[in-house]
Amino acid sequence: MENKELGVQIHNKTTLLNNVIDNTKQAFELMRSTSKQIIEEFAKSYPKEFIFTDKGDFEFEIRFGSDILVFMMHTNVFEFSRYHEVMKLPYVLQDKNRSFSGMINIYNFLTDSFDYNRDYDIGYLIGRVFINKENHYFIEGKREVGLLYSSFNTSIVNKESIESIVKSSMEYANNFDLLTPPFDEVKEISVEEIKSATAFKSQITAKRLGFEFQQDKD
Repeated sequence: MENKELGVQIHNKTTLLNNVIDNTKQAFELMRSTSKQIIEEFAKSYPKEFIFTDKGDFEFEIRFGSDILVFMMHTNVFEFSRYHEVMKLPYVLQDKNRSFSGMINIYNFLTDSFDYNRDYDIGYLIGRVFINKENHYFIEGKREVGLLYSSFNTSIVNKESIESIVKSSMEYANNFDLLTPPFDEVKEISVEEIKSATAFKSQITAKRLGFEFQQDKD
């Protein structure tokens, strides 16, 4: 391959990746501002139950009731495996570059996990939003949050779609209840933990610890 041809290929790939990451940044900032507006609106009636917190350029969190949603934007662009369902869509087959996507992850944690510094508690990825060069998106996630791959060609990032993603994520987290962990997993405790008052913190807490929900199979 000649230098000129290689240079063109590298330039075109760089332009594509920059375009995708710019779209993802814009979507993330829209998600940040929309989330803040949603929380502030709820906080007018329930000021202690709804809190928005900025955590930097690529992260923010919203607290509501006993839940926290952490939104994190990845700074890289991703391609899908050729076996992924997205790669079979006519929309992508017509232009493979449409499959290159930025990614925003949405995690669900318990507020107590942060408030009581329970560092071993577990959060769950409930959705991840993929955005491409044309500002189209789809979501991999739980039933209430996820969006069918087949809508990739028609789903555009805008205020309305972002608001729907945030509220659906809140609804899922609110309905995803904390269950008692299996007895055998918590029946033992050391003398050291009791004496040092670390027993409370050392017991891992998570919404589905030791259980599998039917909805998690969907």
